[in-house]
Amino acid sequence: MSAIHDRLNHEVVANYTIDLKLMMSKTVAEIMTVDPITVSPQTSLQEAIQILADNKISGLPVVDDRGQLVGVISETDLTWQATGIEAPPYIMFLDSVIYLQNPAKHNQEVHKALGQTVGEAMSDRPVTIRGNKLVKEAARIMHDKKLRRLPVVDEQSQLIGIITQGDVIRMMAAE
Repeated sequence: MSAIHDRLNHEVVANYTIDLKLMMSKTVAEIMTVDPITVSPQTSLQEAIQILADNKISGLPVVDDRGQLVGVISETDLTWQATGIEAPPYIMFLDSVIYLQNPAKHNQEVHKALGQTVGEAMSDRPVTIRGNKLVKEAARIMHDKKLRRLPVVDEQSQLIGIITQGDVIRMMAAE
């Protein structure tokens, strides 16, 4: 009985491994959402919030007038804005203020927290992927960088799609 059980377990693991290899040999272009909803840097934050809520999505690629990706606005960016700003640590010495952190970083955070447009609140260095890359690579990047989505761009940084954690899960479920 034990030999039959071991053989069945081995076959299940082997089949699962084969399915997983086939699944992960798909390219990003095969499962990405083509022509995702986008916003521009000039879009108001209120409009971006409404788009996210209406479409039940957690982030939007931000593109310029030429369709080039310039950033991503996400729920994280928007909820960060609601947390407010804390003064950077400093000490007073002989009537002078000495900041213990880079004041430029604090100014950036103030600007982002008080911003009214997507351009002021977005993450402006988005991690991207090309459509010809394997889904396995996209999944690894999302996991390692704790991202929920990756904009898909071509060689000219033109946005051609988006792949999300949900896309990867749906692909796994369909296999």
